[in-house]
Amino acid sequence: MEQPGRSDACQAATGLDTAGKMTPGKIDAIVFDVGRVLYQWQLRHLFEKLIDDPQELDWFLANVVTEAWHFEHDRGRPLAAMVPERQALFPDHAHLIAAYAERFNETIPGPVPGSLALVERLHKRGLPLFAITNFGAEFWAGFRPTAPVVDLFEDIVVSGEEKLAKPDPAIFELAARRFGHAPEAMLFIDDNAANIAAARTLGWQVHLFVDAATLAEELTGRGLLGA
Repeated sequence: MEQPGRSDACQAATGLDTAGKMTPGKIDAIVFDVGRVLYQWQLRHLFEKLIDDPQELDWFLANVVTEAWHFEHDRGRPLAAMVPERQALFPDHAHLIAAYAERFNETIPGPVPGSLALVERLHKRGLPLFAITNFGAEFWAGFRPTAPVVDLFEDIVVSGEEKLAKPDPAIFELAARRFGHAPEAMLFIDDNAANIAAARTLGWQVHLFVDAATLAEELTGRGLLGA
């Protein structure tokens, strides 16, 4: 059965406009990223509470608990392997590396302004909502109960659970199979240009997220938000 309001919210099929340019295709579903699109995320938010000296904090984030190292957990590596290994490399910072594992939710200070309201509006319009997130499985298990908005999503592909991470094309192919919509009928929203490029190459419609206001303009222009 079609969800109420879904037909009103969807756009016309892809085609050429009167100027001969491609027009946006029909959107059957919206696919969000989570970190930095729906929720703020910065390792600094935690460690500025634990390291007083600004120069030491910058060094620590550039060399010890880095986003590149964190990405290993996003790709499926367990904390039980990552944390002791890192502590052995940086024994003077062992307690801070432990804090990364134990207090990860403190790297997420709250929602991105305006984004959750857009999710709620889309949900009320009857548009199917999904997500593809680079998020470690263990951290996702601790974060998801704090984010009730994700209950509005029909399915969420979590990189750490699948051991596939954006921008690997395989995670987009997996998501398309799971979500049950053709890539060209889904609008994928992400703040990372590499992820956007990968999705576009596979035929997805895309929006490079800057802020909720800009996203709202595009959604409104596509007729997805209504009046």
